[in-house]
Amino acid sequence: MDNYNAIVSECLIKDESKSGKLDNLKFAIKDNISTKGVKTTGSSKILENYVPVFNATVIDDIVNAGGEIIAKAALDELGMGGYGTTAATGPVLNPLDTTRVAGGSSAGSAALVASGYVHASLGTDTGDSMRIPASYTGIVGFKPTYGRISRFGVIPYAASLDHVGIFAKDVKTTATILEVIAGYDENDQTSSYKAVEDYASLDASLAGVKVGIIDNVIEHISNEDILTAFNNLMSKLVENDVQVENIQLNQDLFKALPTVYKVLTNAEAFSNHSNLNGVPFGNRQPGDNLNEIMLETRTKGLGYQVRARHLVGAYALMEENYEGIYQKSKKVRRLIVEDLNDQLAKVDFLIAPSASRIAPKQDEDFYASSTYADNYMVMDNFSGHPGIVLPLGKSDGMPFGLYVSSKAFNEKQLLTLSNLIQEIVGEI
Repeated sequence: MDNYNAIVSECLIKDESKSGKLDNLKFAIKDNISTKGVKTTGSSKILENYVPVFNATVIDDIVNAGGEIIAKAALDELGMGGYGTTAATGPVLNPLDTTRVAGGSSAGSAALVASGYVHASLGTDTGDSMRIPASYTGIVGFKPTYGRISRFGVIPYAASLDHVGIFAKDVKTTATILEVIAGYDENDQTSSYKAVEDYASLDASLAGVKVGIIDNVIEHISNEDILTAFNNLMSKLVENDVQVENIQLNQDLFKALPTVYKVLTNAEAFSNHSNLNGVPFGNRQPGDNLNEIMLETRTKGLGYQVRARHLVGAYALMEENYEGIYQKSKKVRRLIVEDLNDQLAKVDFLIAPSASRIAPKQDEDFYASSTYADNYMVMDNFSGHPGIVLPLGKSDGMPFGLYVSSKAFNEKQLLTLSNLIQEIVGEI
């Protein structure tokens, strides 16, 4: 039973003739991932009656491996939001404390795993859209390398940053699902030809690996429970022959992350969502001419958060702003990626607490209480590097998480280290 407003629609997508690595696993799917014959709304009124005539590639992958899909999960409208509060069906509640948010945009996908409604779920991650919900709900949230999983059939937010990812309770299940849904897809030319590895063996060598603590993040965390749990874990990693050292990202670039993200994502969204106007797609509203139809359709079909972000995107793309805002943001993105690559030439992994806080209350000012330590994971979307959030501990009875990332296509070693960390931390 869904007590957390996490489900947009129930469904049953399964092929009894298929069997494989995902036998006996029940899934929820973020409702911006196309399911043939099952409504895919993006949690937006403008698509509330949209029924795709095809499956996203990841849906076929799950079904062909014996998986069973039983729900489409709520999200921040069209992926736009960080707290799970902007879905057309209303806010998603945190299963561990329903007075708190579940995080966004993949709120429903995380809540349904955390509550035990499903074994695993798929979400999408454009900034930290899976990893923050994982932190707030005490589960594993994994975003692979850009191109590792096909995005064919996924309603886009910002195509150069969007990733499909996996929620589960443990690293082993996450790795098994990755084996099934990773790989090249001829329908997605951004997908990679690189061979799919046996991720679920979790046996990559960790001999001599170096882990770099991101001091820029630590400096913005005041919660003593988070800092103590993190420092204890670092000591235990050293006991397990993992080398740990402190690293410092370029501070100016680190502080530019939220601004660059806002410009680039919203510019891409403004372009990507231009077809949601009541003509080819969307619940068409009446009007006396084409412009009136599009204006009424978008005004009534899109929520405040989406309209506001589209305005930011449109402003950045205006002819007089294009060079000074949009193009400059792209250049800063490149500098951020170069700085990350410089650090990953010295260490094998980057590590830090995933956020400065536990899940905020539904009625608090989320943005006012946010720090740079709550927005930094967008750097992996800029770079395309894989990143994961794992349960680390609890504060005031609520979970907080640990972030780990690595070089592109180093999923096997990243998951092996993550499994070791999960074994060290144990049940939180």
